[in-house]
Amino acid sequence: MTDDSALPWLALARGDLDRRAELRRDEDRLAEMWKDPRARVLVVEDGRTLVASTPEPALITVAPADAPPGDPWYLGSADDGVPYFAVAGPLPDVEGADRGGLRRLGALLSDRDSGLLTHAVALANWHAANRFCPRCGTETVVAAAGHVRVCPNDGGEHYPRLDPAVIMLVRDDADRVLLARGPQWPADRRSILAGFVEPGESLEQAVAREVREEVGVGVRDVEYLGSQPWPLPQSLMLGFFARLDGPADLVLDGAEISDAGWYGRDELRAAVESGEIVTPGAVSIAAQLIERWYGGPLPQTRAF
Repeated sequence: MTDDSALPWLALARGDLDRRAELRRDEDRLAEMWKDPRARVLVVEDGRTLVASTPEPALITVAPADAPPGDPWYLGSADDGVPYFAVAGPLPDVEGADRGGLRRLGALLSDRDSGLLTHAVALANWHAANRFCPRCGTETVVAAAGHVRVCPNDGGEHYPRLDPAVIMLVRDDADRVLLARGPQWPADRRSILAGFVEPGESLEQAVAREVREEVGVGVRDVEYLGSQPWPLPQSLMLGFFARLDGPADLVLDGAEISDAGWYGRDELRAAVESGEIVTPGAVSIAAQLIERWYGGPLPQTRAF
């Protein structure tokens, strides 16, 4: 296990575009970029987009003239000056194109494409769920290149919101890892614990509370390792390691956790190789935390 203080790679925490946030309210400059013959538009529909599957997965973008009608969201510009936008709407028909979303594609795409799709899906989900002013119910209008919605009645500006969630790998004194299954999951799935941060709570407090609530044990030495957006629909996952504090006997809450246990490295490898356990796929921060503890990729043939 590495001694580095941060996770080296997170599938959805990548992206090499300059977001150029200072341009989002410059309508004239945005109009110029939209007319730029190099401009590209990523179309998203219900969390999916078009992708070319050969030789490596790559997003298919279209020229602004070929994008469906709708408010364009400015995502940023590449080092060569090419501006990128996104639009929500029906996916165009492109011969040979596949369709996919972040769960399937996020870990397979290039840094740029992963960042583009993550940004676009996050905005699409926010716009779909926040069409009306929470104060007066008036339908809001898009502003700031898709990063603000404004109420025309009271002038209020509404910004994308994130739900912070902690996800933690808990180890006992024998360096076994705690893996669990939610009642809605298939019987072979296992992952680490996670939960949303409550109002007035620090991240470290949330880690301790969620572990206590879900499996009935205490933790100490809570160590932050990294974060990645999870716009499914609007979370920010904050990853931690923590040490068991006290007895290792688990008391499951039954509502969020239906099965849990401690696994050493050899035990986990055997369970994965036999198909008894399926662990998270590379797109999730859970997989990166587990692999950091394990010391490398798990030898699995399936993932969720």
